[in-house]
Amino acid sequence: MPLVTKDGFQHLPEAAYITVDQLTETDEPWLAVEVAGDVDVSAIAPHFEKISLIAVQFPSFADGRGFSIARHLKRLGFDGELRARGHIIADQYAHALACGFDGVEINDEVAERQPFDQWQDAANKVLPPYRQKMAG
Repeated sequence: MPLVTKDGFQHLPEAAYITVDQLTETDEPWLAVEVAGDVDVSAIAPHFEKISLIAVQFPSFADGRGFSIARHLKRLGFDGELRARGHIIADQYAHALACGFDGVEINDEVAERQPFDQWQDAANKVLPPYRQKMAG
C-alpha cells in the first residue's frame, strides 16, 4: 500500500488498525486507530497518549468530512501521525496537508495513475487566501 508523504511514495505493509470501540478496551500504548468520517472526535481525545497513528477514512474523494476530522483532532491536541486513508486524489493533497495530515494512504491503482510528481505539484500549489483560512 503506497503512502504519499512530502518525501515521496513509501510502500507499506497493510497496517493493523483498531477501531474506536477497541480503543476503549485496551491500555496498550502506541496504537494505530482507524476512524470513519462520522466519528465523534471528542471520544478519542482522552486516549491520545496511547495513540501513535490515526488514519481517517475517505470512502469517496467527494466526501470531505475527513478534512474536518483532521482539523478537529489537531485542535484537540493530537500530535501523533495523522493519515488520510482511501479515496484521495492528488488534487486534494495540498488541502490534506493544510488540515494536518502527514500522509495519504492510497491503493496501487491510484499510485500508477497519479505518480508522485502529480502529488508534489499539488502540494506546491498555493491556495487562495479564503481557502487557506478555511484549511486552518
